[in-house]
Amino acid sequence: MDLETFTAGSGRLEPRAALRSDAPALDLNGTWRFRLSPTANVSDDFAGPDYDDAGWDDLPVPSHWVLHGHGAPAYTNVAYPIPIDPPRVPGENPTGDYRRAFDLPEGWTGGRLRFEGAESFARVWLNGHELGFSTGSRLPVEYDAGPHLRPGRNVLAVRVHQWSAATYLEDQDMWWMPGIFRDVTLTRSTADVWVRASYEDGRGTIGFEGAGTLSVPELGIDGLEPGAEVTVDVEPWTAETPRLYDAVVTGPEETVRLRVGFRTISIVDGVLLANGRPLLFKGVNRHEFHPEHGRTVPYETMREDVLLMKRHNVNAVRTSHYPPHPDFLHLCDELGLWVIDECDLETHGFGEVGWRGNPTDDPRYADALLDRMRRMVERDKNHPSVIMWSLGNEAGVGRNLAVMADWTRERDPSRPLHYEGDRSCAHTDVYSRMYASHAEVEAIGRREEVPLDDPELDARRRAMPFMQCEYAHAMGNGPGGLAEYQELFERYPRLAGGFIWEWIDHGLAHPSYEYAYGGDYGEPVHDSNFVIDGLVFPDRTPSPGLHDLKKVFEPVRFEFGDGVVRVVNGYGFTDLSHLEFVASVQVEGEPIAEHRLEVPAGGGECKLPDVTGGAGGERWLTVRAVLAADQPWAEAGHEVAWGQALLARPEPRPRDVAAAFVRDGAELTVGGCAFDAATGRLVRLFGAEVEGPRLDLWRAPTDNDRYGGLEGKWRDLGLHRLTHRVDDIAFGDSRGVPVSASPEVSSGDSLTIRTRVAPAATDVGMWATYRWTFDGGLRLVLDLEPDGDWRIPIPRLGVTMSLPGGLVDQVTWFGLGPGEVYPDTGMAARVGRWSSSVEDLQTPYVYPQENGHRADVRWAELGGFRVSGDPTFGLTARRWSTDDLAAAQHRPDLVAGDRLHLHLDLAHQGIGTATCGPGTLPAYELLARRATLRLRFDPS
Repeated sequence: MDLETFTAGSGRLEPRAALRSDAPALDLNGTWRFRLSPTANVSDDFAGPDYDDAGWDDLPVPSHWVLHGHGAPAYTNVAYPIPIDPPRVPGENPTGDYRRAFDLPEGWTGGRLRFEGAESFARVWLNGHELGFSTGSRLPVEYDAGPHLRPGRNVLAVRVHQWSAATYLEDQDMWWMPGIFRDVTLTRSTADVWVRASYEDGRGTIGFEGAGTLSVPELGIDGLEPGAEVTVDVEPWTAETPRLYDAVVTGPEETVRLRVGFRTISIVDGVLLANGRPLLFKGVNRHEFHPEHGRTVPYETMREDVLLMKRHNVNAVRTSHYPPHPDFLHLCDELGLWVIDECDLETHGFGEVGWRGNPTDDPRYADALLDRMRRMVERDKNHPSVIMWSLGNEAGVGRNLAVMADWTRERDPSRPLHYEGDRSCAHTDVYSRMYASHAEVEAIGRREEVPLDDPELDARRRAMPFMQCEYAHAMGNGPGGLAEYQELFERYPRLAGGFIWEWIDHGLAHPSYEYAYGGDYGEPVHDSNFVIDGLVFPDRTPSPGLHDLKKVFEPVRFEFGDGVVRVVNGYGFTDLSHLEFVASVQVEGEPIAEHRLEVPAGGGECKLPDVTGGAGGERWLTVRAVLAADQPWAEAGHEVAWGQALLARPEPRPRDVAAAFVRDGAELTVGGCAFDAATGRLVRLFGAEVEGPRLDLWRAPTDNDRYGGLEGKWRDLGLHRLTHRVDDIAFGDSRGVPVSASPEVSSGDSLTIRTRVAPAATDVGMWATYRWTFDGGLRLVLDLEPDGDWRIPIPRLGVTMSLPGGLVDQVTWFGLGPGEVYPDTGMAARVGRWSSSVEDLQTPYVYPQENGHRADVRWAELGGFRVSGDPTFGLTARRWSTDDLAAAQHRPDLVAGDRLHLHLDLAHQGIGTATCGPGTLPAYELLARRATLRLRFDPS
């Protein structure tokens, strides 16, 4: 059967550039007739122009048929959803037949049928004549339609098989979704043009391949012949300064318009350079995805992606793991992003069988792999944003990589080659890794990495720039460790930065789950929520991780001194003249003054205005860099970077005389508060019925906790099922010294409860001693001491309590905000006064998990009371319990109850990036230790 052939296609025209031509074209997108069959063994009589398709369904093209009621999507990360038996595929092979009738305009002659993408094997007929077939799902293909077109009505028929020999080349980490998912066009354009535009020292050199003559009116270039070159004064193209020049190639039959950017990519002494300057990727990996349309992404959504990236200081994209829709690259040219364009190749699932039979090393697949590389390079060769070609992703090693690399180097020596899967870098120009630890990245930056066995290959690799094509896996809450990676990238010239995995959560819109992930469609083989691993949620709402990334990627840094701020220009290719700098002073989070700063275009030291005097309290200076004028990607006033400095701490609050705790039946009371006399627990706080606070060591596991193995260790130890034993309850004297636990003692200036908190089936525990006093406000000093041999980090260290649900709707706090913060995340948070509803305090991760923690809180107003820290605490408030959160698998599983669950924390375990990559750095691990939490509760 043809679909099990190693051949990439038949009847196809030579690949050429994606061009904007004035040649006539017919858009064949729209409503097609569609029929789905469960196997490939279906008659092809449907291709006849007079075939009766009245009983078929309608289906939009482009689209995936599984998102329109025909079958269901399936998600795997590594494993193939079919047996590994190349080139054979299962008999159960969903096969979609498409028909589209269209009228040819009067006088139309000739033309090409162009398909931008169809998964995974498409055979094409026109008016009953077979034109050929093609594989390479995310690459264009063209057929000569001219001999078979006829005046008036024409019928285009396409058969798409989900599984084929080509499926083994397309095992990318994504949903399996077949269909004609990109544009279909009938065009009379035949042009193939390659404009080459380089840059050096203020001068640009331009020439082109193709038929006709080249003109660039703005540069005074007119009638340049193919093969000729001209050098002129130009402004260079960079991601920071995406300067484009309109060019026209006038050919014998058509005119092609391009936007040309002058730039040169080179490698010198192991450093990646653009236009002679070091290039540092602050990048993301981007799959094409839309929650309703899958990989059929509307242009408006593509544009919004690029705008969001630019607004969050992202400067680069790796097109994981296939060439994107060509419009995306036009947007990268226009708005400014460095692009690594990746070939449609991944064979990751062969790793499950020891890479036996891997197509990358199978000579029968050589032509197919080369075909994919050629089609990508020829399509995208004119884009200045594309500065590197990638041979593919996670496809192991093998002889076919050399076939791809050798052809590409000969065809386009101007762009370096990338491929991560071969540690020897035998066929690449850059050394690329995934998820290398901070320690390993530093060693590579020093050129002290573990050597290869082959001295020649080792020397070659040490002379290469290094990049992390994937790092900091943005799955769920996180990623942690971003700032530490960025510091290394900026410290060592050899390090060219990297690309976060990844841009967007691939949650498909679902009527019951809100967003679906692997297994939600009944797939027998799937990778669960591993597809929910993005910096933006499926609806493109930025996650806390993206806000943190913006801060880490900031192109401006602030260093504060006595009365001055040093502004550091972190741009690689531009100065600071497009920015304004605003300094503001806040006291207790309230702004009291604002000043404009005069900052030199190149950066440097700037005198601060007088910020002394005025109201007392904790005083902070915030300096912001904002756009001075509208840019194509953001309006004037958009914040690019910021920094803060503490100016003055508040004076300590004097303590009032302590009031007495009084025994009143089954309660111990003081100042409108009451404790249970038997357990010592607070039961009433200024008239509100409460439960707790009591020591809590557990949190709903994050994805990183789960996939990194910590959750299993925590559950094995029993931290989710702690027991609480009260050993002693005693009044104290005015100094807090316990005087008696006897019922005969009816009052005292303090209340002390000594407890041991521990899980069953182990001898480890935590001594927790609560000491309460009241001086107009209720003070708690909680002393903690570990008992036994604690060998693993613990999730959290703090107390939890619950309140009546109606008591708190809005929370106002002074501390870090506005978003969530954990020990190794929350770089985007700044000290201020913030306010939020309880609902908006939650981060709505697609897979529910620990979230919403506000850190370094000085005080928080919670309805009827205020809680303050001495000096600070961590705050989380939810309308569901930790157990509810830990049990939930989708957002709708979380239903608000009638209690508000409040966590007041001393410390948390870090987040890390252990879903893929290193766990929490040692500095952010929470080990059982002696500690003291100090809190104060006051009536509002």
